[in-house]
Amino acid sequence: MGDNPERLSTEASFAALCGVSPLEYSSGGRSSRRLNHGGDRQANAALHRIVFTRLRVDPRTQAYYERRTQEGKTRREIIRCLKRYAAREVFNLVRTASTDPPL
Repeated sequence: MGDNPERLSTEASFAALCGVSPLEYSSGGRSSRRLNHGGDRQANAALHRIVFTRLRVDPRTQAYYERRTQEGKTRREIIRCLKRYAAREVFNLVRTASTDPPL
């Protein structure tokens, strides 16, 4: 978010900035989503590390992964959803930290 976190008013704009907002694409009768390949690559890499660390050590994330696999989602789709969720959490942490008065 840089030195000016007020420029991003929603978590959706933060997700787009990080390159984790889903993009619609379709062909014929098939409609799907894929990751946005634009955005800040360093922020995307940080979210990638968060997701894969959680997949290794966090039981809630592992349970989510298993549940979505049973639903027929691919690994890429599950990682996309987890990155978006992580972006939402990071945005909320940064926004509350930037609105708190300095000590």
